[in-house]
Amino acid sequence: MPGKRVQFDDDTWQAITTVCEQTGSTFQELAAEAVADLLKKHHQPVGFMAALEESLGGRGKPSRKRKAGRRK
Repeated sequence: MPGKRVQFDDDTWQAITTVCEQTGSTFQELAAEAVADLLKKHHQPVGFMAALEESLGGRGKPSRKRKAGRRK
């Protein structure tokens, strides 16, 4: 798994550590959540299945429509 080093200013880092303490989450968990939200916001699929669903335009499986004039 590739890793990257990021830097935050002191005030931002303090806010992040406060959120970690309040939620009981690790920095890695918060960072993963933040990146997932960012990718979702920009409609960037992660993984093959997500890319396939995105290519369908969120349609999923086609619905079955009844033919006009037929009643049950």
